[in-house]
Amino acid sequence: MHAAIRNAFNGRSIARTSDLLGAGVGQHDIRIASRGAAIVRVRQGVWALPGAPSPVVVAAAHGGMPACVSAARMLGLWVLDESDAVHVAVGAKDRVHVHPGCRCRTHRVARCELGRRTGIVTMLVQVYRCGGAESFFVTLESALRQRRLTPIMLERLSARLPASARWMLGFAREDADSGLESLLRFRLREHGIDLVSQVVIGGVGRVDFVLGDRLILEVDGKPNHDAPPKRHRDLVRDAIAAGLGYSTLRFDYALIVHDWPTVLAAVLTTIDRGVHLNR
Repeated sequence: MHAAIRNAFNGRSIARTSDLLGAGVGQHDIRIASRGAAIVRVRQGVWALPGAPSPVVVAAAHGGMPACVSAARMLGLWVLDESDAVHVAVGAKDRVHVHPGCRCRTHRVARCELGRRTGIVTMLVQVYRCGGAESFFVTLESALRQRRLTPIMLERLSARLPASARWMLGFAREDADSGLESLLRFRLREHGIDLVSQVVIGGVGRVDFVLGDRLILEVDGKPNHDAPPKRHRDLVRDAIAAGLGYSTLRFDYALIVHDWPTVLAAVLTTIDRGVHLNR
């Protein structure tokens, strides 16, 4: 009986009672499955399989499917938003269900399917509208890095963005290792500063950015950068780079995201001193 119910979910983790009945599962079987925890009640007429992803369950309770940054997180994409609120796409004519602990942010779409997530093009448009250009850009570069956007998808995305935002599609790269790199490059562009990404320097290895001739910018976004072995390797790289005539500025997540004025002052002052140029 449990196998029949799972089959009735049709590959999704959420199903309506009507879906189960339509697949030949009776009301009696649904009650037994619920008592045995083979399915979990999300709200009236909506059920989840055990182990269903939390954003999918919360979205179904709200009346829709994960959207915007919540959908991006499910894909493993980098997002700038630090809130734990679930973003939910709800059909244009569908009802929003306020549920216990509801902190959801609702996005209206033409049509939604419970148990699915918003498509990547729509998701990126939602990130732009909801979080602005910075949030959109870091998630866009993350999607490019993961090869999730085909040329046709990019054309569709361009058509759905405001004309004033389309420049970001041309500026975006596929080799950004993290959203922090994307954010640093995006913000410095506003000050007319152009960075060369993923540069290989003999004796040093690959560095995140080079500014001008002699200034290395490194972004320490991964947790293991704080581990003693990794920290030591970074110091060795910086020392070797210094021996080759380079200067290095190194920034972490807290600085770039929460203390940007300090980062900007460091870069601008270093440029004013001409440290980035050959002498």
